Amino acid sequence: MNAIMKGAAAAALALSLTTAAQAEMTELNFGIISTESQQNLKTQWNPFLAEMEKETGLKVNAFFASDYAGVIEGMRFGKVQVAWFGNKSAMEAVDRSGGEVFAQTVDVEGNPGYWSLLLAHKDSPINSLEDVLKCDGTLNFGIGDPNSTSGFLVPTTFVFAKNNVDPKKCFKTVRNANHETNAMAVANQQVDVATNNTENLSRIEKNNPEAFKNIKIVWKSPLIPSDPIVWKNDLDEVAKAKVYKFFMSYGRIGTPEAVAKAREILAGLQWAPFKPSSDAQLYPIRVLAISKDIFKIQADEKMPAAEKTAKLKELEAEKSKIEALMAAVPQV
Repeated sequence: MNAIMKGAAAAALALSLTTAAQAEMTELNFGIISTESQQNLKTQWNPFLAEMEKETGLKVNAFFASDYAGVIEGMRFGKVQVAWFGNKSAMEAVDRSGGEVFAQTVDVEGNPGYWSLLLAHKDSPINSLEDVLKCDGTLNFGIGDPNSTSGFLVPTTFVFAKNNVDPKKCFKTVRNANHETNAMAVANQQVDVATNNTENLSRIEKNNPEAFKNIKIVWKSPLIPSDPIVWKNDLDEVAKAKVYKFFMSYGRIGTPEAVAKAREILAGLQWAPFKPSSDAQLYPIRVLAISKDIFKIQADEKMPAAEKTAKLKELEAEKSKIEALMAAVPQV
């Protein structure tokens, strides 16, 4: 009987090892948020993804969607295993889609992050935030994807919620579009003001200098942390190890020629080599989102006083908790 049990155990072990080997991941989908046209994104990302495929031994497929939510939902339903997000969309992916931040981009010029912008045509009489917020219903406004940090969350918080302004009541029209589309709409005088960010505007200056000449900046936000790279937290551990090794070594380790090539490819994405990160990167964005809610509730004249007090107390407590977590994170 003992021999039979040993034989059964050995058979079970062999079967489990075989199954594990058969289940080992060989392919993954890499999600790319829709900051620009898909064709432009392919041009920027294909060389990097080809390097990732070569170095990890995994087949890497680019995953595009028409909006940020498409990539968030792709990760939620297992169609995306790794993705480039902005901080706001990464927060949504962590909260809703089982995402986990493991790396952070680094600006190729050494900036500690990037900035949200409001743009106007160079010949426009709009020159300041005060001009934007005159709210006489004459301006057409272009805002970003609802899951964009710089295109939506930051201007919604620092421009509108902070100043108790409802965009739908302030402007003649409000439309959502990606960064590139908003910038081009300003350059072509299709909208009067639109959101953008310093990274995308730099790309437009390089790729479309004639359009760039027709654009001016009328507002610049506080600093936004550099973008996170997120993986699905249930990603195969072997695949995780391969992906992490690639991100941490790319542009740092190899022959001088290999490092130079990697840095050239990263520069095409406006980045230097990545650095390790975690979900703690999202703490400032969580505070920002709570602050937006606080501004909104404070400005709500229809909410009963007792309900308003209770909600504000709850939000302030949540904000304080996250700020305490932020303070405990070692500064690098």
